[in-house]
Amino acid sequence: MKKFKAVLTLIIVLLVVGLVGYITFVDTIKTSGGTVSSDAVSGNDAAKPGEKTPLASGIKKGLDLAGGVSITYQVIGEGTPSREDMSDTIYKLQQRVENYSTEAQVYQEGEDRINIEIPGVSDANTILEELGNPGTLYFIAQTDSNGADNYSYGIDADGNVGYVLAEGKTIDSLKADGSIVIEGSQIKGATATTQTSGTGVKEKEFVVSLTFTDEGAKSFAVATEKAFSNGQSIGIYYDGKFISVPTVQAVISDGSAVITGMESFDAASKLASTIRIGGLNVELQELRSNVVGAQLGSTAIETSIKAAIIGFIIIAIFMIAVYWLPGVASVLALAIYVILDILLILGFRITLTLPGIAGIILSVGMAVDANVIIFARIREEISAGKTVKAAMKSGYETALSAIIDGNVTTVLAAVVLMIKGSGTVKGFAQTLFLGIVISVITALFVTRAIMDAFYELGLRDEKFYGRAKDVKSIDFVGKRHIFFAISIAAILSGFVFMGVNQSKIGNPLNYSLEFLGGTSTNVTFNENMSIEDLETKVIPEIEKITGDGNIQQAKVADSNEVIFKTRTLTVPEREAFDTMLEEKFSVTEDQIQTETISSTISNEMKTDSVVAVIIAVILMLIYIYFRFKDIRFGVSSVLCLVHDVLVVLAFYALAKISVGNTFIACMLTIVGYSINATIVIFDRIRENLRGKKSELTEIVNKSVTQTLTRSIFTSLTTFIMVACIYYFGVTSVREFALPLMVGIICGAYSSVCVAGALWYVLKTKIKNSTATGGKRK
Repeated sequence: MKKFKAVLTLIIVLLVVGLVGYITFVDTIKTSGGTVSSDAVSGNDAAKPGEKTPLASGIKKGLDLAGGVSITYQVIGEGTPSREDMSDTIYKLQQRVENYSTEAQVYQEGEDRINIEIPGVSDANTILEELGNPGTLYFIAQTDSNGADNYSYGIDADGNVGYVLAEGKTIDSLKADGSIVIEGSQIKGATATTQTSGTGVKEKEFVVSLTFTDEGAKSFAVATEKAFSNGQSIGIYYDGKFISVPTVQAVISDGSAVITGMESFDAASKLASTIRIGGLNVELQELRSNVVGAQLGSTAIETSIKAAIIGFIIIAIFMIAVYWLPGVASVLALAIYVILDILLILGFRITLTLPGIAGIILSVGMAVDANVIIFARIREEISAGKTVKAAMKSGYETALSAIIDGNVTTVLAAVVLMIKGSGTVKGFAQTLFLGIVISVITALFVTRAIMDAFYELGLRDEKFYGRAKDVKSIDFVGKRHIFFAISIAAILSGFVFMGVNQSKIGNPLNYSLEFLGGTSTNVTFNENMSIEDLETKVIPEIEKITGDGNIQQAKVADSNEVIFKTRTLTVPEREAFDTMLEEKFSVTEDQIQTETISSTISNEMKTDSVVAVIIAVILMLIYIYFRFKDIRFGVSSVLCLVHDVLVVLAFYALAKISVGNTFIACMLTIVGYSINATIVIFDRIRENLRGKKSELTEIVNKSVTQTLTRSIFTSLTTFIMVACIYYFGVTSVREFALPLMVGIICGAYSSVCVAGALWYVLKTKIKNSTATGGKRK
C-alpha cells in the first residue's frame, strides 16, 4: 500500500511538472512573438480563434510589457496652480488609479498638466468615464435658503432612476445660494472601513469614514446642524451625478463623519475612492488620451525567460550534484513552486513588469534555502548514527524553527509594504509575499512527500542522502575586528563617493527621472518604428547623447508617434537630440515636441515607503525578541540589515548606477534576503546555547560553522539566477541585477562574518540576558 502511494505521488508530481510546465513556459516561448508582440497596444493578450492561449499570457502586464492607456489632464482655472496643490493632486490620483493597477504612474508635465499611465488596459474612454472630472465634488444641502428642494428622486439624463438636481438648479446657482456646503478641496480623506452596527445587534457594517479640513469641519458642522434639525439629507454630487445621499443623523462638529448603509466593502471602497479623486485642490479637464504600446520588445521578454530556464537548469544540476537524491526531490518541488507562483500571480491579478519577472527568477534561487537547511540537518542526523527514516523525520523537525523564523520576519516586511507602500513597492511586496509562502509550503510538504516516496520505493541507503562531515570550527569571533573594519571601511567609502558625486553631478546618487523628473520628447517619425527598431537604432543614439541607461519609450497606437522619457536634458543635449533625429531619421523640428515632467515617485510615496520600512523593522524586532527572548538578536539582525543596505548604496554611488523604481525593489529584496540569512544563524546559536557548557566564543563559532554550507549554497544559487538575469537581460534589468549581486555577496558576508560576532559583542558588553543556557565568557 505504501509503495502504491509512493508511485502515485511521483506520477502526480511528474504530471503536474510536465503538463502545467509545458502550458506555462513552452507555449509561452512559442507564441511570445504573438501574445506579447513588439507592437502590442493591449494588455489583454487575447488569443485569436484557433490559437493556443498560454497560461502565462493571462497575467496582467505592466506598461513595459503590454502597454496601456496614457491620459493627460489640464488644470482648469486662472493662474498657475501652486506646487503644493499639484503635489497633493498627484498623490491622490496615484491612490485612485492604483485600483486599476499597482504599477500605474502619475506625474506632472509642465506647470499645469498631469499625466496618468495605466498598464494592461486598452480602452481610454472607459477609464476616462470611470475617473470622471477630478476635482468636481460637492456636498449639497437638501433645501436652499428659501426651503425649496435642491434635488429630488427622479430620472437623470441617461434614463437612470436616482437623485437629480431640481429643475432650474445648477452648480453655479447652488454656489450663489449657499447650498454648496462643502467642496471637494475641503475633504482631507475618505477611507472604506467597517464598524459595529448600532442597531443593537453586534454585526459589522461597511462604512466610509470622512475627515475634513479645518475650514471644511466648520462648514460641515453648520450644515449638519441645519439638516439634523429638519430631518434632511446632504447629497454628495460628483461629475454631474449624485453618488450618495446620506441622511444626517447627528450634528457633526469634530471634523469627521461616517457614511453608513454600504452593501459591501467594495461599494464602500469605490465610494471612498470617488470622493478622494473628487476632493482634489484643483479641477482637471482631459487634454488628450492615447493608447500606448509596450515599452520593451519581445526580445526583452524572451531573454528573461531564457535566463530563467538556464538559471533553473544550473541550480538543478547543482542541487543534484551536492545533495543527490534529496536534490532530485528539491528540483521537482522547485518546478512546482515556479508553477504555483505563476498561477497565484494570475489568480490574484498582480500586475507584472520586467523587474517583476526578474524578481520571480530571483525567488527561484531563494526558494532553495529551506531545502538546503533541511538537507543539511538530515545529513547531520545520519552522521549522529540515526537511520535514514529517523534522520529525515528529525531533520524536518529541527529545521522547522529556522525556516519559520527566517521567513516570518520577511513576511512581516512584505505585509507592511503591501499595506503602507504604493506603486512599485506594493506590487513588489505582493510577489515577495507569494514567493515566501509558496516556497515554505513546497519545501515542507512537497519536497517531503517526494522524499518519502523515494524511500518507500526502496531508496533507503544512506549513500543516496549523504553524511555531514566533521568540520573544525572557524574562529569568526576572534577575527571580528578585521570583519568590523572591512564593513566600516566599505560603508564610509559610500559616503565619500556620494560626496564626490554631489560635487560633480549635483546629487549624491545618479537619480533617474522617476526620482528627479526629466524630459518627455514626443517624436512623430516618418515611418512606423517597431519596438525592436527603437531598441536597436534609436535608444543607443539617445544613450550616447545623455549617458543615461534608463531611457523609457512608448509608442502611441495607430500612429508613428513615440514618447521618449529621459532625465532632464540640458540645452546642448536637446539640440544634439534634435540634430540626431534629423540626420539619422529625417525628422523635422515641427515633428518634435518637448516637455518637462515631474518625478513619478512623489514625496508622499517616498515617505510612505520609509514609514513602511520603519514599521517593518519594528515588527521584526518585536518578533525576534518574542521568539529568541533576547533583544540583542534583534538589534544585531537590524544592524546587519542596515550594513547591507549601506554597502549596496555605496556601490550605487561608486558605479553611478541609475537610481529609479528598480532601486526600491533592489533594496527591499536585500532587506528580506539579509534578515532571512541572519536569522538562520541566530536560530542555531539559540539551539546550541540550550544546556551547553561551552564558552560563548566557541558556541558562536560552532553555530556559524555549522550553518556555513547553507549560507554559501543559498547565496550561490541565488547569485546564479541573478547572474543569468544580468547576462541575458536588457539595460533596465541589468541595472537591477548588478547591485543585487553585490547585495547577495554582502548579505552572505554580513550573516557569516558580522552577525554572530556582533551578537557576541552585545552579549558580553550588555549583561542580564534573558536568554537561556551558555556559559558567559
